[in-house]
Amino acid sequence: MSRSPPHPSQLQSVGSQDALALQPSLPVPQIPSTPSWVFLGGPPPWGLSCLLALQHIIVLASLLCVSHLLLLRSLPPGGLSYSYAQLLASSLFSSGVSTALQTWMGSRLPLVQAPSLEFLIPALVLTSQKLPMATQTPGNSSLMLRLCGGPGCHGLEPGNTSLREVSGAVVVSGLLQGTLGLLGVPGRLFPHCGPLVLAPGLVVAGLSAHREVALFCSIHWGLALLLILLMVVCSQHLGSCQLPPCPWRLASASPTCAHIPAFRLLSVLLPVACVWIISALLGLSTIPLELSAPIEAPWFWLPHPGEWDWPLLTPRALAAGISMALAASTSSLGCYALCGQLLHLPSPPPHACSRGLSLEGLGSVLAGLLGSPMGTASSFPNVGTLSLTQAGSRRVAHLVGLLCVGLGLSPRLAQLLTTIPLPVLGGVLGVTQAVVLSTGFSSFHLADIDSGRNVFIVGFSIFIALLLPRWLREAPVLLITGWSSLDVFLRSLLTEPIFLAGLLGFFLENTISGTQLERGLRQELPSPFAAQETWMPQMSREKAVQEYGLPLSIQNLCSCIPQPLHCLCPLPEDLGDEEGEPSEPGETADLLPGFGEPCPGPTREGFSSQ
Repeated sequence: MSRSPPHPSQLQSVGSQDALALQPSLPVPQIPSTPSWVFLGGPPPWGLSCLLALQHIIVLASLLCVSHLLLLRSLPPGGLSYSYAQLLASSLFSSGVSTALQTWMGSRLPLVQAPSLEFLIPALVLTSQKLPMATQTPGNSSLMLRLCGGPGCHGLEPGNTSLREVSGAVVVSGLLQGTLGLLGVPGRLFPHCGPLVLAPGLVVAGLSAHREVALFCSIHWGLALLLILLMVVCSQHLGSCQLPPCPWRLASASPTCAHIPAFRLLSVLLPVACVWIISALLGLSTIPLELSAPIEAPWFWLPHPGEWDWPLLTPRALAAGISMALAASTSSLGCYALCGQLLHLPSPPPHACSRGLSLEGLGSVLAGLLGSPMGTASSFPNVGTLSLTQAGSRRVAHLVGLLCVGLGLSPRLAQLLTTIPLPVLGGVLGVTQAVVLSTGFSSFHLADIDSGRNVFIVGFSIFIALLLPRWLREAPVLLITGWSSLDVFLRSLLTEPIFLAGLLGFFLENTISGTQLERGLRQELPSPFAAQETWMPQMSREKAVQEYGLPLSIQNLCSCIPQPLHCLCPLPEDLGDEEGEPSEPGETADLLPGFGEPCPGPTREGFSSQ
C-alpha cells in the first residue's frame, strides 16, 4: 500500500538526513530512504515549466560552449568560412530534435540531449595538426616529439576541412549507434549491468570533466566561486523555503494547494542570472575570440544538410566515429539508469534502452549532416540538474526541445548564449557534475560494499579509468602503430574515461564469481538497482512500468513492424493495466515536489496548467 507523500515543506534534497527521518516504516534499515520525488497526476504549470526549461538551456549552453571552444582551439590555422553562431545554431537544432524524439518515443525519460563530452575526445584527436613520432634524445632517456614527415601524415588544413572530417565521424557514430539500438544490443547488455557496473561509470562521469571545469573557472575564480556559493545556498540551505501557498488547478485534477520551493527549483537559473548581471555591471563579461562572430549572424536561418559542405568520410573519420559511438552508448546507458533512479522508477527495460539509443543515433546523424562537429547524447549535467532541483517532467523536456529548435532557427539569438561569462558556465558544469559523482557513490550501497570482490571491482574500475587516459596523454608515443586510422581509434577509445570504467566494470562483474545478493541483484530479477524493487511502493511500481511504454498512437503499430525490430516494443504483459484497459503511458511521468497535495478547506478556483 502506498503512503501519502510528506508535506511539501518537509521535502529535502536527495540523500539528506531529514529525508531519512521521513521514512520510519522502511522494512530493511540498509535500504536508502525514498527520495523526495512525488508521483503526481499532472505536469507543472506552464509558467514554471518554461522557467525549468530555460534552466536546462543554461546547463546545455555550458556543454555547448565547453565542447565547441575546446574544439575550435584545436583547429589548424585557416579559420572558418561561416560564423560560429551558425555552428552553434546547428548543434542546438539537432539537440532540440533529438530531445523531442527521445522524450516522445525513445526511452520516455525526461532526458535532455546535448553534445556529450564523449564526442569531444575523438574530435580533438582527429583535428590534431600533427601526428607525433618518437625520437630518442641523445644522452637522455626521455622521449621528445617532432612533427611527422611520413606519407601518412596530415599537414596544416583549413578549419573547414577539419570540421568536415569531424562531422563525418559524427555521422558514422550515429549510424553505428542506431544499428546497435535496432538490433537490441543495449537491451541485451543492460540487464547484466548491476550497481557495480553502473556506479563506477557514474563516478567517473562526474570526475571526467574536472579539467574543463577548472579551465573555465580559472578565467575568473571570483565569479565562479560566487556562482557555486549561490547554487549551494539556493539548492541546499534554502531548499525547504516555500513561497506563500497559491491555488493551482492541475490538468485533469481537482484544485490543489501548491507549495513551491522556488529557491530549490530555480537553483540554477537564479544564481546564473545574479552573477551574469554582476559581471555585466563590472565589465567582466568578455567573449573569447574563438566564440566571437566576425561574420554577422542572420536572424533567421534554416539548417539543412550541405549548408557549408558535406561531411568528409575518411578512414580516420571512420575510426573516430566508432570510438564516439562506443563511448556515447556507454554514457547514455548510465544516464538512463541514473535518471530512472532519481525519478524513483524501476530501471529502464530493454526495449526502452534500445529505442533510446536508436533515436540518439538518429540525432547524431542529423547533427553530422547539418555540419555540427558534435553528436547528441543524453546529458549527465542536465540529469544532475534534475537531482539538484528535484523536479523532472516530460513537459519540461518537450519545452527544452522546442526552445533548442527555435534557437537553432535564429543564429543571432543562439549567439546570446556566448555572452554568458565562461566562469559562470564552468561553475554550472562543476556543480551538476558533482551531483552526478555523488549519486554514483550513493549507488554502491545497493551491493555488499564490504565484500572483497566488490571492493576490488570498484577501486580497479575507477582508478584505471582515470589513470589510463592521463598516462596516454603524457606519453602519446605508446600508441603509434604506423597506421593513422588505427592510431586515431586506439587513442580516442583508450582516453574515454566513461567507456573504460563501463568496460572494466562489466568485464569484472560478469567474470568474477559472486552471489546475487553480493552483487546487488535478486535471483529472480537480475536488473540494475534491483534492490530498489524491494522497498518501492507496489502502486508506484505498477504506475512506473507504464512510463517506459510507447504512446498509444505508436504502440498500435508494433504488430506491423518486422520481427527483428520487436526488441523496440514493450512486452505484452507491460501493455495496459491489470484490468486489461490500455492506459496512456506518461500519465504519472511528470514529477514535481509540492504539486498534487489536496488543498485543505473549501474548494477554490485556481490556475489551470493546460
